[in-house]
Amino acid sequence: MGVQGERAVWQAESRGSELVHQTIGELLDHRAAASPDKEALVYSYREIGLDLRMTFRACLDEVNRLAKGLLALGVRRGEHVAVWATNVPEWIFLELALAKVGAVLVTVNTNYRAGELEYVLRQGDITTLFMIAAYRDHAYVETINGLLPELSRLSDPLNARLHSARLPLLERVVLIGERAPQGMLLYSQVAALAATISDAALNQRQASVAPDDVAQMLYTSGTTGFPKAVMLTHVALVNQALIVGRQAEFRADDGYVTPMPFFHVAGCVGAVLIWLASGCRLIPLISFDPAKQLALFAEQRGTVTMSVPTMLIAMLNHSRFIAGEFDLSALRLVITGAAPVPVALMEQVKQQMGADCTIVFGQTESSGSITQTVITDSFELKSSTVGIPLPHVEVKIVHPETGEPVGFNEPGELLERGFLVMQGYYNMPERTAETIDADGWLHTGDLATMNPQGYVNIVGRVKDMIIRGGENVYPAEVEAWLMRHPKVVEAQIVGVPDPLMGEEVAAFVRLKAEASADEEEIREYCRTNISRYKVPRYVRFVEQYPLTASGKVKKFELRALLIKELGLEDVARQRTA
Repeated sequence: MGVQGERAVWQAESRGSELVHQTIGELLDHRAAASPDKEALVYSYREIGLDLRMTFRACLDEVNRLAKGLLALGVRRGEHVAVWATNVPEWIFLELALAKVGAVLVTVNTNYRAGELEYVLRQGDITTLFMIAAYRDHAYVETINGLLPELSRLSDPLNARLHSARLPLLERVVLIGERAPQGMLLYSQVAALAATISDAALNQRQASVAPDDVAQMLYTSGTTGFPKAVMLTHVALVNQALIVGRQAEFRADDGYVTPMPFFHVAGCVGAVLIWLASGCRLIPLISFDPAKQLALFAEQRGTVTMSVPTMLIAMLNHSRFIAGEFDLSALRLVITGAAPVPVALMEQVKQQMGADCTIVFGQTESSGSITQTVITDSFELKSSTVGIPLPHVEVKIVHPETGEPVGFNEPGELLERGFLVMQGYYNMPERTAETIDADGWLHTGDLATMNPQGYVNIVGRVKDMIIRGGENVYPAEVEAWLMRHPKVVEAQIVGVPDPLMGEEVAAFVRLKAEASADEEEIREYCRTNISRYKVPRYVRFVEQYPLTASGKVKKFELRALLIKELGLEDVARQRTA
C-alpha cells in the first residue's frame, strides 16, 4: 500500500515477502537440511591458532551437541542465560543452542565493568553466565571473582550450584577457554554432557518452544539512564533476518564479513540470523580491527559486509588501504546504518572500495531494522536516505507534542508498528508503556522526515535536537555538510546550554591525517553552506571519539566535556531542573 494521502504515513505492504511462524531452532534445521555440505562458517585467525571451517551440517551437529549439554546441565525452558564474550565461535553455537532448548539468550556488552555486569546479572534474573577470560585490558575472571567470592569455595561446580548472597539467582559460571578457575565449569565440559541426553529428549524440548516465545534479551546502551532489557521473540527475529536478507539480495555464494559485535542486534540478528536465512558463508571478526577486516575481504573474497560509519571511516583512512595493499575486487555490497550515514561517506565507499550500499535504520526495540533502501534504487537515493519501511511494517511520523502525523518532508518523531516490535522491557512495565502506546505503536525517539514516495531521512534524536533561539537544529544535517569539507574525516554535533539562546551548536571535528584547520575556517565553511543559526558557535578538534562497543559515538560524553570546559554546569542544571 505504501504512502496514502498527504501525510507522512506508510501503510504496511508485503512486497512479495510472507511472514513465517518459525523458531530460530527451526531456521537452523531447515538451513542445514537444504545445504548440508555447503561451507558455512569461517574463522581465519591463524595468528592465534584459530583456522575454522565448518559446513552447515557440522554447525548443526555442534549446536545440537551443545543443546543436549545444556539440557543435561539443567537449563530450563524460559531460563535466562547470559553470554559475556567477543565474537568467538562458541558465541554462535550458544545463541542457536539456547534457542533450541527454549532458554532466553541475554547478551552482555564486552565493555561492561563490574557494576554494569552486576546490574545485568541481577536485573536480568540470570541463572547461568558463559564468559571468556579477558578482553583487551579487562580481566573478566578477576571481575567475576570480585562479584562472587563464593566461587572460590565451590569445589564441584558440575554437581553443586553456586549460592551467592549478592546474586542469589545465579547458579553457575561457565568459562569459554581451556582451564577453568576454581568454581567455574568449562564450555567443553558442558558440551561433553551431551552423551547423557538422547536425540528424542532434545527433539521433545525443541518442539515445546513456540515462535512467540522470547528468544533473546538485549540491553540498550543506557545513555539516558539504566540499561533496559529488550525482549525479542523467535518470530520477530526470524522474520527480521529473512526480510532484511531478501531486501539486500543476499546470495548463497556470498562471503559475509562481519565485525559487528554479537551482543548487539546487528551481530546476533544482522549477522548470525541473516547468515542462516540466506545460506551464505559467514566470516566473523572476533572484534573490530580495520586492517583485519580489510585483510578478510581480500583473503576470503568477501562480497558483503555490515559496518557502521565509524568502522567504514577507519578502513578508508587506514594507511595500508590508502597504499592499495588490499584486493577488494570481490566486495559488492556494504550494509551500514546505526547512525546517520553522510552522503560523502557513501560516495567514498563507492569510489574507493568499489561497493554498492544499502542503508538500514532501526533499533534494538524493533528487532533490528525498521527501514531499508531498495537495491534497484539509484546510488544517489540509496546513499541519501534510510529507505522505505520493511514489508509488513507500518510507519508514521508525528509531531512530538501533538502526536498528529506531519506533512511530507516535515520533521517529527518516527513511530512504527508490526511484527518486529519488541514484547517489552523486562521487568519494566512503566518504561514499556512509555515506549509502546495503547494502539501498538512503538515510539522510537528518532526525528525523521518522509518524502511523498515514503523514503525516510533521520535528522536526529528527539532528545538530541538542538533548539537555538527558537529554531530547530538537526545535528545530522550539520554533520553531513562538515563531512564534505576536504580536510574533515568525521564530525559530531551536540548542543550545549546557553543562558541567552537556550542552546548553542558545538562541533567536534576529526581532521584527515596531516591536515590542519582552525575554528574560524570551519565556521566560515558552514556559513557558506547552511543557515547562520545552524553554524557551530564552538568548534573542537579531536583525534578520536568516545565510542560504544558497537561503534556509536557517545555524544553525551562530548557534551559533558564541553559543558565542563566552558563552565556551564550551573546553566545545564537550570535547564534540566
